[in-house]
Amino acid sequence: MNTTPSLSFSKLGCIKGGRQLFKNVDCTLTAGQWLYVAGVNGVGKTSLLRMVCGLAPIESGDILWRGQPIHAQRDAYRRELCYLGHLNALQESMTVDENLAFTSALSGTAPSALQTQTTLAHFGLRGRGKQLVRHLSQGQKRRVALSRLALSPATLWVLDEPYVAMDESGITMLAQLIENHLAQGGMAVLTSHQRVAIGQVSPLMLELQPQ
Repeated sequence: MNTTPSLSFSKLGCIKGGRQLFKNVDCTLTAGQWLYVAGVNGVGKTSLLRMVCGLAPIESGDILWRGQPIHAQRDAYRRELCYLGHLNALQESMTVDENLAFTSALSGTAPSALQTQTTLAHFGLRGRGKQLVRHLSQGQKRRVALSRLALSPATLWVLDEPYVAMDESGITMLAQLIENHLAQGGMAVLTSHQRVAIGQVSPLMLELQPQ
């Protein structure tokens, strides 16, 4: 396997409900780069991101990670991937700390209490660790979900509408978090209705076209 992190789409296509959403998509992303997936509603942006995460079948073409098809290295690939979708994927009956410990364990990591506290403070959630998620506002829940990124060792971040339910300060903090991730050799794929700058790093653009 190629040791250099890279994500490639080769002649990638998607059919949903008998309709061709997109086809023949080619793109390559390498360390330190981020991909902005754009297009009108219904063109298949979320479907593409789900395919990248192995959550939806690849209808045609290939998705390669480090030069190899992702379906041929599922476990290894998932350890290098962190996905945040429209939903926060939090357990409402668990505390903030318990949620972060649980999601970290799924990726084989165990952040220290200090790491967790520092991360929560960074996202404006100081002192919220022992609070049940159900008692948080929607904006606070989104920040808990985003805290998973800061605690994740994954190289590839896949973010579907990450700025949903976030205020201006939250948007700024997330942009800085992604910028730091890229500076450390990470990669990000995201779609968003809000065009937000990620530091001085220009995105690779992938605009899906209606078929």
